[in-house]
Amino acid sequence: MASLSRVRFVLCETTHPGNIGAAARAMKTMGFGDLVLVSPKIFPDDQATAMASGADDLLLSARCCSTLEDALAGTTLAVGLTARRRDLSHPMQPLREVVQDMARETAHGDVALVFGTEMSGLSNAQLDACQCLANIPAQPDFSSLNLAAAVQVAAYELRQALLQDRGPVGREYPLATHEELEGFYQHLERVLLGSGFLDPHHPGRLMTRLRRLFARARVEREEVSILRGILKALYPADDGASRPS
Repeated sequence: MASLSRVRFVLCETTHPGNIGAAARAMKTMGFGDLVLVSPKIFPDDQATAMASGADDLLLSARCCSTLEDALAGTTLAVGLTARRRDLSHPMQPLREVVQDMARETAHGDVALVFGTEMSGLSNAQLDACQCLANIPAQPDFSSLNLAAAVQVAAYELRQALLQDRGPVGREYPLATHEELEGFYQHLERVLLGSGFLDPHHPGRLMTRLRRLFARARVEREEVSILRGILKALYPADDGASRPS
C-alpha cells in the first residue's frame, strides 16, 4: 500500500536504545518503514537490534536528525502524541479521530507521528512544531504508555484508517509544508519584533497563540506566499530572506 510509505514515525530524544528497537518492531508489524530519530541518547546499539527482533532493516534505514524541524522537513501534517493536555497547546483529539485526517492527507503528501521522551514526553516547543495533538485514551490515573506500546497502538490505528476505502480524494491547492510554515513563523516574528508589537523582553505567549491559530487553519502553500507578501509590504525593512524556496 503506497500510503504506508508516506507515514513518518519520529522519536524525539529517546533515552533507552531498547525502546527504539521495540518501536521499529511495532512499526514493521503494521507495514510502516520510515523511522526518524531526533537526537537519540544512544544509537546505534546492540540493545536496539535485539529488541527490534527482525526489524533490523528499519534500524539500518533510520535517519538521525539533530532537530525536530529537520525530521519534519517535507511533511504537510505532523501529529504530536501526548498523554496530557498542555496549557495553550493545539487542540487535542483522540488518536482514532486524528488518524482519519492523516490517512486522507497521505493522498497529497507525507505525514508524521511525533513521540517524545520516555520520562517527560514532548516539550512545549516540540508540540508547537506539530499541527495537532493526539492522545491515546487510557485509564485517567495511569495514562502514560511505554514508548514502544504507544507506537504500536498508533501504528495499528493508522493502518486501519489507511485500509478504509474513502473513494477519490482531491485537493485543488496543496497544503504548506513544515519548512514553509516555519519560514512564515520566523518572518512573522521578525516583523512583530521590528514593528514593536512584540516586546522581546516580555514576549508572553504571542507566538504560541499565533501558531495555534494557523495550525487550526491548515494553511495552504499559496496562502503562505500571500501572508509573507503582506508582511513584506507592511514591513519592507525585513526582506524575508529566510523564505523557503
